[in-house]
Amino acid sequence: MEDTKARARFTSMEEGTGEDWRIIAGEFLPFAVRTADRVLDHLRLLAGDYGGFPVDRLEHSLQTATRAYRDGRDEPYVTMALLHDIGDTLGAWNHPDIAAAILKPFVSEELHWICQHHGIFQGHYYFHFLGMDPDLRERFRGHEHFEACAEFCEKYDQAAFDPTYESLPLEFFEPIVRRVMSRPVNSMLSAARVD
Repeated sequence: MEDTKARARFTSMEEGTGEDWRIIAGEFLPFAVRTADRVLDHLRLLAGDYGGFPVDRLEHSLQTATRAYRDGRDEPYVTMALLHDIGDTLGAWNHPDIAAAILKPFVSEELHWICQHHGIFQGHYYFHFLGMDPDLRERFRGHEHFEACAEFCEKYDQAAFDPTYESLPLEFFEPIVRRVMSRPVNSMLSAARVD
């Protein structure tokens, strides 16, 4: 089936016109509003991926989010808790950076920082078994979000590997994720307008 939608006519951006960018913006907005659906689809890929852990990566994500939810955390926090390891399948060497990049437009600077740094902070619990320094997080001591990140790892992340824990299902979190990802709060495109 041939795509009959209008397309920009430029071959380099410096040749673009207002009409070209109206066409692109008209495609962007409907695509952008489905971000949460694509993120949730990707999160489902973590099911069945144990990586040697007692629970698969999806269950770990659900446990982390469930613990945060049951502790009374707000929806952006719960969303961060749910998505903090979503980068595991795409970036084995830097999964926190991937998750943080996905979340950045939709959460506060503090939640973004927690997500981006949770890998180093989580190392406090196991780096010594790998011949690494378990106190690597100490280089961030004094940062305004240090304690919040340490608390996230202690209360929610490192504790979320229990095969007997009764997590809430992903379907419970879907509307939360959709609400949080429905309106960017920290994006260069937040101020964009389409005439």
